[in-house]
Amino acid sequence: MMGREALVAALALALLTGCDARRERNIEARLSLLETLAGADTAGYERAHAPRAFVFPADHGPHPTFRTEWWYVTGNLTSTDARDFGFQLTIFRSALSPAAPVSRSAWATNQAYMAHFTVTDVGAGEFHAHERFARGAAGLAGAEADPLRVWLGGWSIEGTAGQTFPLRVRAEADGVEIDLTLGAGKPVVPQGDRGLSQKGSEPGNASYYYSLTRMPAEGSLAVGPDTFAVSGAAWLDREWSTSALSAEHEGWDWLALQLDDGWDLMAYRLRRRDGGADPRSEAVIVDPDGVATRLRFGDEAVFENTGTWTSPVDGAVYPSGWRLEIPERGWNLSVEPRVPDQELDLAFRYWEGAVSVSGTGEGGAPTQGRGYVELTGYTGEAPGR
Repeated sequence: MMGREALVAALALALLTGCDARRERNIEARLSLLETLAGADTAGYERAHAPRAFVFPADHGPHPTFRTEWWYVTGNLTSTDARDFGFQLTIFRSALSPAAPVSRSAWATNQAYMAHFTVTDVGAGEFHAHERFARGAAGLAGAEADPLRVWLGGWSIEGTAGQTFPLRVRAEADGVEIDLTLGAGKPVVPQGDRGLSQKGSEPGNASYYYSLTRMPAEGSLAVGPDTFAVSGAAWLDREWSTSALSAEHEGWDWLALQLDDGWDLMAYRLRRRDGGADPRSEAVIVDPDGVATRLRFGDEAVFENTGTWTSPVDGAVYPSGWRLEIPERGWNLSVEPRVPDQELDLAFRYWEGAVSVSGTGEGGAPTQGRGYVELTGYTGEAPGR
């Protein structure tokens, strides 16, 4: 979702200037975020100004003329013995200058990579979160288009047998591991206006953004000494841009839901400092055949918070539980976290985790499902705080 470009720029700066991101995060991440949000230098980078046709497989790969981008995979899995898990693997790329340095050194680069890997063990009520950083040089991290390969150390998202799909998604840290195969599932969904997702009123304050909303997933997941054969569904978000959030934005709430009747929904609310929702907030539903319908957020699609959760880190209060309605189509959904504490307390703090869904869907028919929710702007390290 939008705004991750600010996060990546800040952390990449810490990485390439030699800072210990964990030790310095309370200073470096916040200051760099505020600088980026206030309008960091965009000279020399390409910007998202108008809709464009996506071209594959090229657009599955990197876009180095833009300052930031990410490959964002989330999903819900069930083991053969009915144990439920959520997972996230995100790989972020950030350019610190428009052009690569002129050097023969294998370490020379203007690119930095960061990755977040999480597993939610629903039955145990546990959340595991890890991060890694690397220069985009010397084989430590990078991105390629054909076939797709994006990696940071041993964490990777890559095509198989010379093709983009199925994707193989792998990550391991401290005894928690995933090795999954993801099919393409439904067709690509261009978000926003034909793939142009506008973030604010300023020219170029936008990203190119598409999603694969229902990717069949299977493989293995390990937690400690136990390894499980798992299957389920994943969601891939791809986004690249140069611009940052507008000054009036405080954060965002993002939902990606997969219903058992075959419908999918993505909605995000851009929160303004005055407490209102930005009119550029988005919503889209995708039918079982992959046909997408864009909805007016706050009118055709409405969601409200139904509860709160307080972080043990510093008492930050997040929403926890949501009601989402699409009145004209009979949708009335209740969304609840599978585990209350799914806060990533890493170099940047935010809440992102697995949720369950129940209520009525298309035509008012009973439905249920699963999904993921991301919440930013609720802590002292958040944009605008």
